Amino acid sequence: MDVQATRRPTEGQLALAKAVAEGRNAVGEAVGSVPASLYTDSDRFELERARLFARLPRVIAPSALLPRANMAVAHDGFGVPLLITRDKRGAAHVFFNVCRHRGTRLVEGGEAQCAPRLVCPYHAWSYTLDGALAGVPRADSFPGLDKTGHHLAELPSQEAGGLIWFSRAESDFGDAAALAPEFDAFGLGDHHLFRRHVHDVPANWKLIMDAFLESYHVQRLHASSIGKFFADGVTAADRIGPHQRSAVGRAEYLAGISQNDWPALRAAITFAYQLFPATVIVVSPDYVNVMVLMPQAVDRTLVEDFMLIPEPPATPEEDQHWEKSWILLDQGTFGAEDFRAAALGHEGLSSGAIDRLTLGTLETGILHFHEQIEAALG
Repeated sequence: MDVQATRRPTEGQLALAKAVAEGRNAVGEAVGSVPASLYTDSDRFELERARLFARLPRVIAPSALLPRANMAVAHDGFGVPLLITRDKRGAAHVFFNVCRHRGTRLVEGGEAQCAPRLVCPYHAWSYTLDGALAGVPRADSFPGLDKTGHHLAELPSQEAGGLIWFSRAESDFGDAAALAPEFDAFGLGDHHLFRRHVHDVPANWKLIMDAFLESYHVQRLHASSIGKFFADGVTAADRIGPHQRSAVGRAEYLAGISQNDWPALRAAITFAYQLFPATVIVVSPDYVNVMVLMPQAVDRTLVEDFMLIPEPPATPEEDQHWEKSWILLDQGTFGAEDFRAAALGHEGLSSGAIDRLTLGTLETGILHFHEQIEAALG
């Protein structure tokens, strides 16, 4: 059975597909603006760090990063040593990457490893992938030690729709569950991780998010890369709670496609999701890019780009095909164009030359984004 044919889109996805097919564009009613200081003020950044990034649930990685049981990968992008694991039952967890004995980092490096236990390099205390303390060398030197009281320190997390979410504070992860049907429609949880790469971008995190909240720039900035694949500024968009969703495609191709033919619609539409506060998911017709933004300072952001494909390449030719797509998007479109534009924008705003950014009617997604930030900052 064709698995893709059995997947079902959400009503919202179909509504966007219909809007694109009918040429209905998402435009605002008037020109707007936002203060330049929102991107350059260090105090503002610290407020965002405290009230957004220390409180709200965020995506840390796609499920495809840990495709099998008993896998673990260290993660340092959020400023503290973290550890993502998948235990023997297949459940995902997010722990502090810290041994409960003397605080030593358990796992080093950024590559996923597969083993039934994690062994501390200092004194060889070992843990199962669900965080339980499994072994203590020379246990006789720890009389009365309660192993159950030395479980790895775990952060709240939730896996849904092919994404692993976590939070530094207690969360109900309602948004993760609400968004899961969106990504289940693409089979995100069954995808294979083809490549991943961390970009170090000298720009405020919001400038990077802005690039994925409007299509006005596509024909200009991406003229030599992906611009030819899209009509100028034709985008259907809506919101799912604090998150935004958009779709682009050529109306002439979509006009002859049945709204009941999800595989055909998928082949003709690129969907994009801007998950609040700082994750971007671009669902191209045949692969997916998940970009996790990790703000480091007011003028520095790490962006981890994961490219997911439907299944592992079966031949050298297939591998070359996906490699070409990876280079086009990660190194070209995102790295050399979107992220470079954000860096140049930060340089310009930091100069003090302008007090406000002017936003046209094709850039209302940015206004909605800033409204959501203000509401979350309270």
